[in-house]
Amino acid sequence: MILFAHPAYLWLLLLVPLFPIVYGIARYLRRHRLRRFGDEDLVRELMPSWSSSKGWVRVVLLALAFGFFAVGLARPQIGAKLTERKMKGAEVMIALDVSNSMLAEDYSPNRLERAKLAVSRMTDKLQDDRIGLIVFAGTAFVQLPITTDFISAKMFLSSINTESVPIQGTAMEEALMLAGKSFSAQSEKSRVIILISDGENHEGNPVQAAKTLSSEGIKIYTIGVGSAQGQPIPVRGELLKDKDGNIVVSRLDESSLREIARAGGGAYIHAGNEEFGLNPIVNDIRKMEDEEFNSVVFEEYDEQYMYFLGIALLLFVTEMLIGARRSRRHLFEK
Repeated sequence: MILFAHPAYLWLLLLVPLFPIVYGIARYLRRHRLRRFGDEDLVRELMPSWSSSKGWVRVVLLALAFGFFAVGLARPQIGAKLTERKMKGAEVMIALDVSNSMLAEDYSPNRLERAKLAVSRMTDKLQDDRIGLIVFAGTAFVQLPITTDFISAKMFLSSINTESVPIQGTAMEEALMLAGKSFSAQSEKSRVIILISDGENHEGNPVQAAKTLSSEGIKIYTIGVGSAQGQPIPVRGELLKDKDGNIVVSRLDESSLREIARAGGGAYIHAGNEEFGLNPIVNDIRKMEDEEFNSVVFEEYDEQYMYFLGIALLLFVTEMLIGARRSRRHLFEK
């Protein structure tokens, strides 16, 4: 498997075909000018040392050299291997509400996108901790199992939308219980669930679920997303309406989220537009007792860029040594 540390440089490969194209156009224009100067065959006899074929060889070498140089800049890497590393930290399961009410725009651009941005920033601060992701609406799904691969976590996070869960609703109880089951067998103490939701129209008994999880040593934080006055919900370019044709206004239900946090031994935080509320939770996680666990990670990539740059340099030097004149020496001389 080949990886590139700086894949953006591969766009330079699009310039490689331009070398022979530009050279071909220049050759055509040169011949056109020679015809205006005089008979083409006669002019060619007046320049016996000029080589037509060497020009094409030089431009091909130059194009190849540029191509290898571009690949070298992209830093190709091979030989990554899986290694088991002992790490210390906490395990954090994030349960993210993706119901339609999270499309309300009392945050910029909306509740869901603002929550995703805050979670993405939080992953940069967790260091050696492990993170997992659950999405829920009318039901709950594990989007990403517990992992130390924060790059994959961000990729999964960016793909989340309100269609990630086909059933509408706010199944917070199911999300909490699924999160509690998703911790690794290595974790016993430092386990945290962060529930991000507007808390509206929740189903089941999430408070009882929080009590059950708390008795197992799992700490639950809740983050309320939304405002008390509420906002309409834009869905596919139109405002969501109820069965009577009235515009639905989604309001933050802080009371239920407070009860869940209290039952889970954590804290409730109302997300602000600037400070979303995850920083205090990260600070609390850092104060927890670190647990040691084994983690399988990719490491020790074998860099290959020097070979491509070396080939590029060799081709550049060869191109310069060839020159544009015909060789006056022949392989066999009498």
